Amino acid sequence: MLVSLFLIVSSTYAHAHTLTFSTEDYPPYSFTDANGNARGVYMEQLEIMMEKEKLDYKVTVMPWARALALAETQSMHCVFATARTAEREHRFKWVVPIHTDRNVLIALKAKKIRIGKLTDSFGYTIGTQRNDYTETVLRQIGFPNIELSADFNLTLNKLFAGRIDMMPMSESTFIKIAKGTTNFEKVFTLSDQILGVACNKSVPDSIIARMQKRLDDLIADGTQRKIFEKYGLIIHNDLHLPAHTP
Repeated sequence: MLVSLFLIVSSTYAHAHTLTFSTEDYPPYSFTDANGNARGVYMEQLEIMMEKEKLDYKVTVMPWARALALAETQSMHCVFATARTAEREHRFKWVVPIHTDRNVLIALKAKKIRIGKLTDSFGYTIGTQRNDYTETVLRQIGFPNIELSADFNLTLNKLFAGRIDMMPMSESTFIKIAKGTTNFEKVFTLSDQILGVACNKSVPDSIIARMQKRLDDLIADGTQRKIFEKYGLIIHNDLHLPAHTP
């Protein structure tokens, strides 16, 4: 009976300390390979952060809105890569930065869109992903015409088909896309942004602190930069990073 009780307690403890990470399909940052495994720039960093952590974890790829909602409402859930905005700051525990980047508005060159200031874009339709931080940015400035999609690829397809006029994306992603096609161009810089792992507040501070220490180490020793370069991406070091607390 004591053995049975021990097994029950152990099983409950293990289940309670299993971390679930959710992310979106946003190659090359995060995507599912042919075997159904999560891969990408963010995943490689996460694997390093978790390799010495003595607890089980799993990673699932899903639409962004659902991934963000799970991290906010479900115990022992995290989501990556999440823009660390003022509106989100106190809703999660943070491990940052797994990416520092600029977000730019891109358009088809054939449309010849020219923007001097952001309000010049109000006459156009901009597409983005549902619950992406860029949706918040656009709504805060009062942008009137926003077309929402479930994921990045759907938004990009709408842009290519002419169903929307512009879309925001990571500058790193745009540079990579531009190497394969000359159809798109950058028309405006929307924002500078810090992205990280956002965890439900139930995740113990000790786990957050250890993840942060390993992320700090892989940044300091150049591993993060090498991961980005491996995928042909750039990483900005000149953005202001808010102080993080475990």
